[in-house]
Amino acid sequence: GNHTQPKFILLGITDTPWAQAPLFGLFLLIYIITLVGNVGLMVLVWVARSLHTPMYFFLAHFSLADICYSTIISPKMLTDLLFGNKTISWAGCMTQFHLFALFATAECHLLAAMAYDRHVAICHPLLYVTVVSPRACWQLVAWSYLVASLSALVYTSCTFGGSFCGPRQVDHFFCDASPVLRLVCSDTRGSEAAIFALATANGLGTSVVILLSYGCILHTVLGMRLAPSRARAFHTCASHLVSVSVFYGALFFMYLQPASRHGSRDKVASVFYTVVSPMLNPFIYSLRNKEVKAVLGKCRRR
Repeated sequence: GNHTQPKFILLGITDTPWAQAPLFGLFLLIYIITLVGNVGLMVLVWVARSLHTPMYFFLAHFSLADICYSTIISPKMLTDLLFGNKTISWAGCMTQFHLFALFATAECHLLAAMAYDRHVAICHPLLYVTVVSPRACWQLVAWSYLVASLSALVYTSCTFGGSFCGPRQVDHFFCDASPVLRLVCSDTRGSEAAIFALATANGLGTSVVILLSYGCILHTVLGMRLAPSRARAFHTCASHLVSVSVFYGALFFMYLQPASRHGSRDKVASVFYTVVSPMLNPFIYSLRNKEVKAVLGKCRRR
């Protein structure tokens, strides 16, 4: 069981030999773009005083979470595709899953904090500086990481707390809860119920905050008399809504369904929120914003 610390074998995205080289090239390119885009956004927010606002403060932490959980998964996946060495130790598998669960959960709460920030900015602009103060921003970020850390401990203990026996082949490209729990010899219904309940609390809890925030935003925007003001408000929120849709859509498909319904489609959904979403977020949030374009223009001239 766990005392012998067995090794696992990650079966990966595909076992077709001719497909592994093209997939390696594709995912390597995506990972490089992810690092360059998110690190670039963080550097811009750090050096440009015009971006020292709550919205970009949350974006910088969101980019940091993207970098972290993409780095937890992508390098191992690329190594497996290139060299075919798909083994991972019990400790390595548990560490990978724990860190992934931590940063993925943190992103849920950071998205909720960003929605709250947009709600105050549009619905209560006169109170914005007071309500979304630097201290409040740090408290929201700290809360996100605190809840994520506690949730990750529960997820990890439920997933790796049983005894493993038989073939230790994880039918996935990283150590996720559902494929690992299939390898546990003991009864996993309690663990699956605990993971499902906590994932529901984190996912639905933060999505309710997002929906309520945008419900208030929609009510306020529709009440604006000037069309340019409405267009500007919708433009401000569009990027966040696109990112929320991609991230939550894949997460809900993965974790808010019974364990018996998990199958090969899980890998496709996992690629979206572990590989594709971190790459797209810098483009979704930044390149459509006039402030970021202005800062990039200044950097180019310098």
